[in-house]
Amino acid sequence: MAEPSAATQSPSVSSSSSVAESSAPGGGGGSPGACPALGAKSCGSSCADSFVSSSQPVSLFSTSQVHDLIFWRDVKKTGFVFGTTLIVLLSLAAFSVISVISYLILALLSVTISFRVYKSVIQAVQKSEEGHPFKAYLDVDITLSSEAFHNYVNAAMVHVNRALKLIIRLFLVEDLVDSLKLAVFMWLMTYVGAVFNGITLLILAELLIFSVPVVYEKYKIQIDHYVGIARDQTKSIVEKIQAKLPGVAKKKAE
Repeated sequence: MAEPSAATQSPSVSSSSSVAESSAPGGGGGSPGACPALGAKSCGSSCADSFVSSSQPVSLFSTSQVHDLIFWRDVKKTGFVFGTTLIVLLSLAAFSVISVISYLILALLSVTISFRVYKSVIQAVQKSEEGHPFKAYLDVDITLSSEAFHNYVNAAMVHVNRALKLIIRLFLVEDLVDSLKLAVFMWLMTYVGAVFNGITLLILAELLIFSVPVVYEKYKIQIDHYVGIARDQTKSIVEKIQAKLPGVAKKKAE
């Protein structure tokens, strides 16, 4: 009596399994590895997007790290970076580049050689076998892979192409006002160059980078108020100049 009941239940089981197979994504004859619930087209696009995102170059310093550095979030780290770069720039202002690089290398070698000799003497006296004092740093893998190199080159090429496009647009006077702005700025820079040299400008730039953000963060409301007034005045002056230029006025009218 058990056999007929099993026979009567088998069609329903087989039919439900066939329905499950037919309702599965891609059907029963789908290829293995297909993305479920996405389809072949969406699967391909998502895989391509994931490949593109994974191939993006990794920056050496993140934006948050630079932000924390110039806003003095970590006083010791910012003070070290600020003091080191300022000493290097002041040295370049007093000595030649070759002399500064040579003195820096000699100072670094004097520290490492002295430490190496000191540890060797200590090991000889104590008869210990600690090994090379810089072994942990010598074993660090600092090789740059070809993939990472190409990623950095591709990222740099984006900025280079953008800069070339901007230079062509300014020098071939695509926008007369922008070219005039560049001419006025370069004319002002001739007076700046007559007073300061490149190293002095770099020193001033570093002082501004490590001081202006902190001051702006403290007096943000007052600075934004006066900057808004200056921006409105500049905008009105630029609009008056554009109205007097025939080519620009005709372009705006069109």
